[in-house]
Amino acid sequence: MHSKLQRGLAFVSSFVVFSIIAGCMSTGGIAPQERHLEAAQLATDAAIQAANRDAGWPRERWWTVYGDPQLDAWIDNALQTSPSLAEASARIRQALAMAGAVEAAEAPQVNGQATLQRHHWPTDYFYGPGELADTTTWNNTAAIGLSYALDFWGRERSNSERARNLAQMAAAEARVAQLELESNIVRAYVMLSLQYAQLDIGHAMLDQQQEMLELAQRQLAGGLGTEFEVSQARVPIPETKRQIDALEEAIALSRNQLAALAGQGPGAGASLQRPRLKLGAAPGLPSQLPAELLGRRPDVVASRWKVAAAAKGVDVARAGFYPNVDLLASIGFNAVGGGLLEYFKGSKFNYTVGPAVTLPIFDGGRLRGELGESSADYDAAVAQYNQTLVVALKDISDQLIRLKSADHQAHLAAQSVEAARTAYQLAQEAYDGGLTDYLNVLHAQTSLFQQQLTQQKVEATRLAARADLIVALGGGLVGEKDSPRPSRLTPATVQVREP
Repeated sequence: MHSKLQRGLAFVSSFVVFSIIAGCMSTGGIAPQERHLEAAQLATDAAIQAANRDAGWPRERWWTVYGDPQLDAWIDNALQTSPSLAEASARIRQALAMAGAVEAAEAPQVNGQATLQRHHWPTDYFYGPGELADTTTWNNTAAIGLSYALDFWGRERSNSERARNLAQMAAAEARVAQLELESNIVRAYVMLSLQYAQLDIGHAMLDQQQEMLELAQRQLAGGLGTEFEVSQARVPIPETKRQIDALEEAIALSRNQLAALAGQGPGAGASLQRPRLKLGAAPGLPSQLPAELLGRRPDVVASRWKVAAAAKGVDVARAGFYPNVDLLASIGFNAVGGGLLEYFKGSKFNYTVGPAVTLPIFDGGRLRGELGESSADYDAAVAQYNQTLVVALKDISDQLIRLKSADHQAHLAAQSVEAARTAYQLAQEAYDGGLTDYLNVLHAQTSLFQQQLTQQKVEATRLAARADLIVALGGGLVGEKDSPRPSRLTPATVQVREP
């Protein structure tokens, strides 16, 4: 009992001495310098403050606000077949597998080995002239070994947590890719809707221009017009036909784009029918903006997980300055000589057990360099996160400004269309009463067409701005539970320098 106590005290003493020696390798002067922003630190502008603040966060299938079943089905299918999302999913599985491999270092490691060898022993100063000299015998071994890192300084634990954080980052980045795909499909679909509306107006304008040409030709035939008037009437027709052809080309290209976004061939896009988009009431903002934004936007969440992973990287690098203690043990059999299975006799049994301590004493600055690299990596991750947060609030403000302007422009465009329609109706009534010629009616109709084109462009801007605002708010793909806690954003063993 006394001898066991002595051995225990000797081990503890050795461990303390090794720790003191390790302290000679100083980490002084190496520490992260950046501090991550909190959302509350960023001032919001009048656009955000003036917005209605009683709306909820976007739902996961946010595009259903457009009320178009074809769009709903197209995005649902794209989420299943898109190669970009398949790649993002593979990256998640890769990160999870890597995390599992890293976590394995925290568990006991057990290995078995066995060798069966015929060995001819030479006669020399090491082996002979003993019994084995110039003989050939079996030299067999079998053993099971165990090793377990005691991880006093948390190196393996921090490394595992870093790997898990990177897996979480990969999952958030997959949500970024999904939200980008959804928004790209909605934007392309809005553009397709605008192109169809422009095509309708283009055909109406062509019909009107051909009617004007026919009228000029009738007047010339009746002796009331001139060749110049007929020539003038012909001028806009080729250009209008060109515009119609260009719009038909644009529609075909938009269908191809939508098919490609969904991971399908052009033939799938050809089956798309004309969009039927509509919007309800104007959206407001969630009451917890901007505080909850930290856990609602996939890119912000991904940046937070990257910071958390970098923080654990600093902890791993710092733990390298301290002794590493492993518990080693093995049991087995070995025998030199005798029969093939001689080594399985009880007399051939052997075992080893005990701690193995390694510590750095002098490494030419390698550990300080690794800690400096990890600290700089943490600072870069924090700076990227801060920038992402700034851009997120800017995006929300930008889309609110755009949406408010688009709503106002839509109101004005509707007034312009109504005024142009009234002018056209008055011109038609004047013509019917014999107070004016038909050219004035056609000119009034041309003005109506131009105002309708403007109105359709403004409406497309409204539709796109609504989508962009929802995307800026995160698209409902992640929740607060998916974001790391604030305590995980700083290294556990290193105090971040005050700015």
